[in-house]
Amino acid sequence: MQSKLPNSTLSIFAFMSKMAADYGALNLSQGFPDFETDPVLIELVTKAMQDGFNQYAPLAGDLGLRERVSEMIETLRGTSYNPQTEVTITVGASEALFVAITAFVHPGDEVIVLKPAYDTYEPTIQLQGGKPVTVQLKAPYDKVDWDEVAACITLKTRMIIINNPHNPSGMVYSESDLKRLQEILEGTSILVLSDEVYEHIVFDEKKHKSVASYPGLAARSLITASFGKTFHTTGWKIGYCLAPENLMREFQKVHQNTVFCVSHPMQKAIAEYLKNPDNYLNLSGFYERKRDLFLDGIKDSRFKFKPAMGTYFQMLDYSAISQENAKLFAERLIKEKGIASIPVSVFNVNEQDGKLLRFCFAKSDDTLLNATAILRSL
Repeated sequence: MQSKLPNSTLSIFAFMSKMAADYGALNLSQGFPDFETDPVLIELVTKAMQDGFNQYAPLAGDLGLRERVSEMIETLRGTSYNPQTEVTITVGASEALFVAITAFVHPGDEVIVLKPAYDTYEPTIQLQGGKPVTVQLKAPYDKVDWDEVAACITLKTRMIIINNPHNPSGMVYSESDLKRLQEILEGTSILVLSDEVYEHIVFDEKKHKSVASYPGLAARSLITASFGKTFHTTGWKIGYCLAPENLMREFQKVHQNTVFCVSHPMQKAIAEYLKNPDNYLNLSGFYERKRDLFLDGIKDSRFKFKPAMGTYFQMLDYSAISQENAKLFAERLIKEKGIASIPVSVFNVNEQDGKLLRFCFAKSDDTLLNATAILRSL
């Protein structure tokens, strides 16, 4: 049998998390919290179940939730998305990404991907017969060479995928970044797939700049986001997609034939929870404190770093400790030191190795303190 993804292997997240479990290591590799979500949100799910919302939700998602999302985006981004025709609730951001690529990428189309990149983008492009065109950012991956991006555009370019705030680097796009992208794409029919799952996690008084706020980008963009990341419920797999009506019609055709709809009681609960904006507006401060606790704990270590501007990940440069390949070094840290991370090299073109590891600080304070003690000992 011929594989459609012959080069696809076990996800690095699954691989490192399994190793962490096998060796009893602290797991700062995969991006999930080790603390519980707000009990109020759990109660709201329970109430929704008891109130009978246990059957299929509408294809596009619970209307109340779509309305709350639309209100949030209008308040934060100054852009109006019609909840009836321009918002779809998805099975996490991962389904939204898969559906967006599937709906618009045809065999032979080229899709520009900025590396390091989340590892589902390229396989999904390949499944549709498309060709990933990669632009390798330079370590520590805190800026984009837009001239290089522009040079990759051809008549076959169908889409460009961006991730803002950026995983794994923690980079946050500036206004000049998005204006430059808007300028590059002006006069083309190229779509933008904007992965904004960490939209509410931006630090040091910076503000998240969404493509939704730039008319020349919003008109050609599909935006994906994640309630799992926002509300510490990654296992619920609830996200959403925003797009102009003409794009959303095509998106929903694939969504309908992929999952049809999403967990109804959880949608009802999140819709109610979103009525209090503090539940997402306070997230940056919550995670900035955790980032600072983590970095304060390693300030006297041999790791080098620039504080992450967003997300709940911190990259650390270990070049003063070892010259080992990043994947081998990360595996050795699990086996010998009891701490799991993600080698950033796996997200790069040809696994380009910048001696960088990514650590998730969406963890309890005790976990972070134990982790920093280990890292200081290296």
